[in-house]
Amino acid sequence: MYEMRTLRTDAEREEAAALVQDRQRWLTMRSLPVPARADIPDLFRDPQAQPAGLFEDGKLLACMIPQPDPDLGWGQGPCLFLGCVHTLPDHPDDITRLITLWASDFAARLDLPLVRTEALARHALEAEPVAALLLRLTDMGWDVRGSGTGREGDRVARLELAAERRSGLSALIGCRVHEPQAAPSDRNSA
Repeated sequence: MYEMRTLRTDAEREEAAALVQDRQRWLTMRSLPVPARADIPDLFRDPQAQPAGLFEDGKLLACMIPQPDPDLGWGQGPCLFLGCVHTLPDHPDDITRLITLWASDFAARLDLPLVRTEALARHALEAEPVAALLLRLTDMGWDVRGSGTGREGDRVARLELAAERRSGLSALIGCRVHEPQAAPSDRNSA
């Protein structure tokens, strides 16, 4: 059985930071885009970020930082934003499919109509390797909402997924993610 849960302990957050570093190394070795922001592993070490992880039998398969309704600068209406999504290198798309199912259900349980995320897209969305990724994601139910500058300053593809309650999902993915707190607006801190 799979489980999505908030990373509470230092050991879990350190494991997530190591997964992010492994994923970034894997992308670099294949000449694939890597986020420009260098401190992403540190985000997962920070308990204030409230990172979450997807586990299978105690093994971390993916990690992310879920945030309800952040100020993205794109997209209309409230959403659950999945930031800094990283999966274990050399694992099949099933991890992404599980994250998709969980995120859609979790957003619905938070009474949010959409899930949004960003995928690095340094070139045109029709160019490889981003085109293949976007095709897989659209096959899973994500809608591409264009491209532009992402939250971290990288050029990204903007993705949106409808929230949907999935009553039987708990038999496949247990959820122990606490309701994430909204990120403070950058506009208010200026």
